[in-house]
Amino acid sequence: MKVIVTGGAGFIGSAVCRLLAGQKKIEVLNLDKLTYASDLRTVESVSSLSNYCFVKQDICNRAELDRVFEDFQPDAVMHLAAESHVDRSIDGPSEFIQTNLVGTFTLLEAARDYFNGLSAERRSTFRFHHISTDEVYGSLGDEGLFTEETPYAPNSPYSASKAGSDHLVRAWHHTYGLPVIISNCSNNYGPYQFPEKLIPLMILNVLHGKALPVYGDGKNTRDWLHVEDHADALFTILTKGRIGEKYNVGGCNEVANIDVVRSIFDVVSRFQPDAVTGDFEAQVRFVTDRPGHDWRYAIDPSKIRDELGWEPKHSFESGLEQTVKWYLANRAWWEPILKDKYAGERLGTVK
Repeated sequence: MKVIVTGGAGFIGSAVCRLLAGQKKIEVLNLDKLTYASDLRTVESVSSLSNYCFVKQDICNRAELDRVFEDFQPDAVMHLAAESHVDRSIDGPSEFIQTNLVGTFTLLEAARDYFNGLSAERRSTFRFHHISTDEVYGSLGDEGLFTEETPYAPNSPYSASKAGSDHLVRAWHHTYGLPVIISNCSNNYGPYQFPEKLIPLMILNVLHGKALPVYGDGKNTRDWLHVEDHADALFTILTKGRIGEKYNVGGCNEVANIDVVRSIFDVVSRFQPDAVTGDFEAQVRFVTDRPGHDWRYAIDPSKIRDELGWEPKHSFESGLEQTVKWYLANRAWWEPILKDKYAGERLGTVK
């Protein structure tokens, strides 16, 4: 099986590449533009394997996509390339529209032309798996869960761009017959996550004795999914999912933001007590809320569980402990990022 993974040098994409390349019967082509949040160090563990290769390319470049499809002859595409940080989409939405909408359209067209040129036998097994987010559904109140039938109601430029890409993928299936599957996941965390996101940012702030900024009253709630569980779910969907269907992937770990930050403080305090000064209440800072901040996300994963037999392996407690230990042991990975790319400043304020 030959698989193109777009965005394979990103956080989730690299976990997918590491998983796939570790299986001898799969050949992986990692196609990534290498934006600020991409990092080839995330795939160093598989970069020397004979069944893995990397191509630096933008999914908006149709001519180069055609060349990659023709040369590699994939059996499947796993589309993860995306601009993904809500705060950055507030500051600069145009990049999100370009990559998430125009890029997805361009990739769909390249895949469609390639698919139409395949033999009937190869067409019967080809898959285009589009990986998306639960943020397309908007915000839940205090009760209820997102299902695959939840209406779309995106509230940020990021989630709107991902909702649009989901609709494009669905349309290319119903109009052109492209064999697609869509999955929508909850908030990911784990090793190699770029430190603009909540969990790595808070880990590094605790280590440096910096304030822990929490939006609003800290009670906004997310369903946390370990990235390695997500990669496993995506491979399960690719190989077992039904064409034309969508699957919600959740970690079944619903935690309020303030409790996430408190847990991080406690875990860092346990494993590196010399780095922690004072107590949690003295370090936390409640700051002006993010514009359009969704109140709560929570996924009902019963479809992927009942149809495909997938369940997450990590509890939030075990996954967070593993993640904190990884950041403590891998300063050489994140210290250059803080120095050269992102120093932990606040993003996403409307001016």
